[in-house]
Amino acid sequence: MATPLTVLTAATALAEGSVLPEGGLVTQIPTLAIAHRLSEQLQSHWPTTTTVSLIDAQQQAIALSLGDLSNLTSAECPLQLYLPPPLPPALAQLNQLIAVVRQLRHPETGCPWDLQQTPTSLIPYILEEAYEVVHALQQEQPAAIAEELGDLLLQVVLQSQLAAEADQFTIADVAQRITEKLIRRHPHVFGTVELTTAEDVRDQWEHIKASEKGEEASLPLSQKLHRYARTLPPLIAGIKIGERASRSGLDWPTISGAWEKFYEELAEFQEALLKGEPSQQAAELGDLLFSVINLARWCQLDPVQALQQTYQRFIQRLELIEAAIDRPLEDYSLAELDALWQQAKQQLEGASEAEQPEEPPIEQK
Repeated sequence: MATPLTVLTAATALAEGSVLPEGGLVTQIPTLAIAHRLSEQLQSHWPTTTTVSLIDAQQQAIALSLGDLSNLTSAECPLQLYLPPPLPPALAQLNQLIAVVRQLRHPETGCPWDLQQTPTSLIPYILEEAYEVVHALQQEQPAAIAEELGDLLLQVVLQSQLAAEADQFTIADVAQRITEKLIRRHPHVFGTVELTTAEDVRDQWEHIKASEKGEEASLPLSQKLHRYARTLPPLIAGIKIGERASRSGLDWPTISGAWEKFYEELAEFQEALLKGEPSQQAAELGDLLFSVINLARWCQLDPVQALQQTYQRFIQRLELIEAAIDRPLEDYSLAELDALWQQAKQQLEGASEAEQPEEPPIEQK
């Protein structure tokens, strides 16, 4: 049920010190000076950037912020002031972020760095923030996840602000398009289609996506896979290509076929290294890496996450070595470094085992 509109005269609002926490309408504002007093009173509760509607004696309404109302120098009195109900906290915070980014891009009072940015100059920051979100998720640290998601959200808002300045689209368009897409591609939720498995949902998503892009159902698989190779990072593209090819029947009946392919590609890579032809070596290395990606798919393992964890272990071991030595790494022999490496490895493995919860004792009957 909608909340009734609160209506107060200016005299009553000032006498009661009302800040209209749920919004409302203030009538019979006789002068701009009284409007200024009301604005200052409301700002004790509402942000200065809060948008209100000021209605003049000719019933003409203008939208302005409470801060701007405090500095208004002319208006045909008597006036009325409409303060809309507060937004839900999430929308209020998002609106504030949009307002901050808009101020950062203000041509006269904005930030010099932000004013220099273009859609393409921000690409490295989008990638960096996306990977930092992934890292925070892997570390399972809620505070870090919230912070990194905020940094990534900033990139969405900033790109939308740049587009709005160029009369291309706005943040509202971005939100509207993804909302409409989700509804279109989930007819089993928002329509009458009945689906029961995640695989059915995925197939339906791809079918609707192809229809939206004007692709025929008979579009060659090679063209579909080309999109992955063209738009995704190589390792993720390999995962997608392997999955899509498998769904189309281009796969081994058992994992043994994937293992045979791996050993075949390993032998061909070794042979290419002996021949010394760089282009052939690179080609065989690519085949070998793709065979490893397919093995990971058969084992239901995420090769991206596995590789990231390997990098992390490498760095952690190196940190332990650096903390244990008293001279530069270059001054140690390979045998000494190997011994330090094995020691660091055992230390990390011991710490990992110590963190594992103990198994409850088995009850003897």
